[in-house]
Amino acid sequence: MSKNIILTNQEIEHKIKRIAYQIYETFVEEEEIVIAGIAANGFIFAKKIAQVLETISPIKVSLCEVQINKQNPDLPIHTSLSKEQYANKGLILVDDVLNSGTTLIYAVRHFIDVPLKKFKTAVLVDRNHKKYPVKADFKGISLSTSLLEHVQVVFDEDNDNYAYLS
Repeated sequence: MSKNIILTNQEIEHKIKRIAYQIYETFVEEEEIVIAGIAANGFIFAKKIAQVLETISPIKVSLCEVQINKQNPDLPIHTSLSKEQYANKGLILVDDVLNSGTTLIYAVRHFIDVPLKKFKTAVLVDRNHKKYPVKADFKGISLSTSLLEHVQVVFDEDNDNYAYLS
């Protein structure tokens, strides 16, 4: 199986910065926002966005890890912040790849139960193969792929990040 690199480390860093600026523009009036990343890669991506946001804006950023069973998304979803901690705030739900939309739509459903000032979604790669009417408000790259192809994002401890198609 061959790896076709679709995003290099430098390109991913550029996408993270661009998404952080777009989030800042969208939430410029807010004092505090919550960036909720879907475990595991979505949360790593969320942390990277939060780091950039903290350097470019005065907005206080709270990170939230979202635990969802991707094989059975109907099971209860757990978050590292309580509902009270993100209620009445702006929230960005983050994942690495938007494939069929199943994970994102179930995660959105979880957060809808709580009143939020503004709710947006962000992904690094949008595959355009949605089963559900869900979209990414902020995206690094849109990719038209076949259903047989697989997109994988690798976040390395040594910061050698990349995304590939196989």
